[in-house]
Amino acid sequence: MAARKDEARTYLISVAAELAGMHAQTLRTYDRLGLVTPKRTSGGGRRYSQHDVDLLREVQRLSQDEGVNLAGIKRIIELTNQVEALQARVRELSDEVERLHAQRPKSTALVVWQPRNQR
Repeated sequence: MAARKDEARTYLISVAAELAGMHAQTLRTYDRLGLVTPKRTSGGGRRYSQHDVDLLREVQRLSQDEGVNLAGIKRIIELTNQVEALQARVRELSDEVERLHAQRPKSTALVVWQPRNQR
């Protein structure tokens, strides 16, 4: 599966925190809770993608605007990821069905003939 285009650019934790409008310690907490999983450098430093920053903003929105607790937010994220994976699989299967339809012969008519019973 190809990497997302927004995964190429990564941010240090301080930059990601500023972009998401949060404190860096909040990002560390969310990482420990599994709400967001940034990439790691060989030295263990966190590197956040634009997708991670967008997810952090959504976590903040759900928490502050919608009043969802962190356990609920984690479940929402898990379900959203499952839906996206299922939608991708449906697209793959639809493409496969179209490919198979294009490969089949155009005429599939079958005529069955039986002679009349001889007396």
